[in-house]
Amino acid sequence: MFGQGLKGNTVVHYHANIRTALEYAYQMGYIQNNPADKVKRPKIELFIGSFYNEQEMSVLFKKAKDDLLKVPIMLAAFYGLRRSEVLGVKWSAIDFDNNTITIKHTVNEIREDGKLKIITKDRTKNKASYRTLPLVEEIVLDLKEWKIQQESNKKLFGKSYNTKYKDYVCVDKMGSIIKPGYVTQHFSILLENKGLRHIRFHDLRHSCASLLLARGVSMKEIQEWLGHSNYSTTANIYAHLDTNSKQNSANALTNIFRVKENTKKENEESDSSSSNNLIRAVS
Repeated sequence: MFGQGLKGNTVVHYHANIRTALEYAYQMGYIQNNPADKVKRPKIELFIGSFYNEQEMSVLFKKAKDDLLKVPIMLAAFYGLRRSEVLGVKWSAIDFDNNTITIKHTVNEIREDGKLKIITKDRTKNKASYRTLPLVEEIVLDLKEWKIQQESNKKLFGKSYNTKYKDYVCVDKMGSIIKPGYVTQHFSILLENKGLRHIRFHDLRHSCASLLLARGVSMKEIQEWLGHSNYSTTANIYAHLDTNSKQNSANALTNIFRVKENTKKENEESDSSSSNNLIRAVS
C-alpha cells in the first residue's frame, strides 16, 4: 500500500484494523500467531490540514445560505464537529430553553454486500466526544428556521415524507437522512461552483480550532470543545498554529533580557556615580 502511493498515516490505520482482526483469530485459535506483528509499519507523518480564515468562513456561510448543507456546515464550523457527529445531531439533543446542544449520537456509512448502509449509534467516537456545548446565537437562528422548514416539508409531502429520521436535524426535504458520502461530495461541488478555495468538509473542524487559537482560546479548552480524548491529540495537531503561546514565550524572553540590560545599565550608572562622588570627596 505504501509503495502504491498511500500516505503513511493511511497505511498505519489499515494495519491497525488488519492486526485487530488477526489478533481475534489468534485468540480464537484459528491461527498460530499474529503475522501483522511482524510487519514494519511506516512512520506516521505530521498532519497539517487546510484551514479557512475568518473572512473565508464568512463568505462560505453566505454562499451556502440556500444549500442543503447550510446547517451541517454551520455545525461543523462553529463546534468543530466530525461529519458523523454533525449528521447525528437530533432535535431531542438541542435544548433551546437552556441554550445547549449535546453531542451523543453518530451517523456513519458502511459498505455491506456491495451496498452502502447507514449506521446510527447512540455512541460517540470516544468518551470525551460525548459533550454538551452552549448554543451560539447564529446557530439558534438557523436551527429554529430549519425546524420550521422541516415541519412545512412534512405537511407538504404528507405520506411521502420519511418519518424514520424525524428526530434528526440533518435530513433532506423528503425527510431522509443526509448521507455521509453526499456531504463529502456535495461540499466539494459547492465550493467549486461558488468559486471558493477547496478544503475537505472535515477541514471545517480544523478551521474551528485555528480560529479559536487565533482568538486566544487555550489548547485545553479547544480539546474539550472538539471532544478529543486527550490533550496530546489536540496539541500534536494544532501546536504549529499556536502563535499566541509562542508570542508569549517571545515576549517573556524579551522582557528577561530587557530587565538584564536595564539592570546592567543601572549598575554601570551606579558605579559611575560612586566613582564621581569619591573623586569629589578626595578633591
